[in-house]
Formats: sequence, structure tokens, C-alpha cells
Amino acid sequence: MWVWRLKSSIIHHRDIIKRTDIDVFDIMVPIELNFQVTEDVAKAGKPIICEKPLAPTRQEAEAARELPKRYNIPIMIAENYRYNEENNIIRDLIRTQDIGEVYYFIENRVANFPDEMLKDDFAAREWRQHPEFPGGIFMDYCVHDIAGLRHIFGAIDSVHAFGRKQRDMEEDEFSPYSVIQANMQFKSGVLGQFSFFDEGMEMQRPLIGLRIFGTKGEVYLEERSCGTINIAYNDGTSRQIPYTPGRGYYNELANFYNAVMGQEPLYTTPEMEYGDAITIFAILDSIKRKSPVAVDRELAFAR
Repeated sequence: MWVWRLKSSIIHHRDIIKRTDIDVFDIMVPIELNFQVTEDVAKAGKPIICEKPLAPTRQEAEAARELPKRYNIPIMIAENYRYNEENNIIRDLIRTQDIGEVYYFIENRVANFPDEMLKDDFAAREWRQHPEFPGGIFMDYCVHDIAGLRHIFGAIDSVHAFGRKQRDMEEDEFSPYSVIQANMQFKSGVLGQFSFFDEGMEMQRPLIGLRIFGTKGEVYLEERSCGTINIAYNDGTSRQIPYTPGRGYYNELANFYNAVMGQEPLYTTPEMEYGDAITIFAILDSIKRKSPVAVDRELAFAR
């Protein structure tokens, strides 16, 4: 299978899609170009891998979820958190009520973006430091976390969020907020709080991480790279479940290949990822409105 990767440095993608010797396109461009380039490439009628979030605006996200049907091609959004072993294990623990009925969760995500900008890494890209899409690094980073939470708990009824504005920042800097706190109500009845801090560090161990509280116990994941899921039960017993960190990258590509070969369904379609995108937009809208904002109209994005 011949795969062509359309990176942000490639300007003439419309010429490339005319080639007949390419079987699959892997689109890796700045977020503001995701939908525009994907729509162009979809016209070639070839399978597509696209990065997340699938579009920079609600309108383009709505259009993006229709592309597979419109052009009759498979499109996978490369959301590795939906393929990560730890999220799939936790999802099964919740489904089987291993800790009983879930009451609520807390998740804390911390990133020192100003420091990371000085390294040759994720944050060192100009388009991330001066984003042309809403929410800046919150959208870029936290669409993963939102995807993981939706993967575990299902569709979201509404969110009520608050944001602390960046200090002495221009409007086009990496994020409009240094801290975002989002309260979430899922359609299953689960309540949760997601926090994001983008200009600092969490200095104490164990980290807050992801903690899920149920009627029979608690699930705790310190961070996605730790390799162990901890479960503590109300009767005083506990157990640990090991997993392989970062396995989602392999799993998503394996799923894409098998789907293209007709051996299994594609798991992370634009239809699925649309729910993650509108959750980000809803959180940003809630901060501006200072009131709750509805997210999913139905259970369409539950699993």
C-alpha cells in the first residue's frame, strides 16, 4: 500500500491527489487547514487518515462528518486516545460496573507550554504558538482528553466551564486561557470535572490524574504513560492492571489497514470525532456566556 503524507510544508496538494499511484492519503496539516485539505483530498476517492480535531469551527466540523458518505470513502481521524490500552481497559471496567455505579470523576491535565515552546518538540511549531483556530492549545491538547472521556463515559448532555485569562498575552498567542475548568454532565448521569493548566507543572507525586468514583470503589490512572491502572475497592482490597503505554498509535493504524482491507469496521470516523470537537466548542462557548451549554442532542456519539 502506497501512502502519501500531506504535511503542512506541501503546498500543491491538489496536484498530488491527481496521481494514480497513491493508495492512501495521510493528512498532517495545521488544525485550521484540516477540513479544507481533507475535503479536497476526498475528491480523489482514496482512503484518508486525518489528524484531530477534524475541523477548526463547528460549521466545518458538521461538514467534515459528511465527507465519508458524500465521497463514499473511509476516513479515519487519528485519535490515538480512543485506541490506547488504558482507556479501553477503563472503559470495560465502567461498562461491567467493576467499581459499581459511577458517581463522578475528576481529571487534571497540566502542560508547561511556554517552556515546551523552547524545545524541538510538539509546542515548537509556529502555528501552535500563534493559532488560527479557537481555544489555541486547549483545543490542540485537550481534544485528546475529551475523546478519552467520551470513549469511557459516552455522550455529554451539557458543560459549564470557566476560564482564567492568560497574563499579558496578545490575542493571537497560544491560548486565551491559562486555566480552564469544565464541569460535565453525561447523558448516563455521570458527573465530572476536567481541569487544564497550560503554563505550569504539577510538582507533587502521585499526580491528580484521572480518578473515577463508584459505589464499590475507585479507578485511578496517574498519567497515560505510567503503565498501571489502580483499582481500590470499598472493602479494603485493591488490584493493579498493567498496560502498554502509547499503544494507541499502533492500534489505530492496524484498524485503518484492516478497515481498508474490509476485515473490520473503522472505529474513529468523522462522525465519532464530531462529538469531541463540539465538546471543545461548547466549553469555549460556556466560558464566554458564563452559563451551561448543551453538547450532544442524542446518544449518537455514546460509543
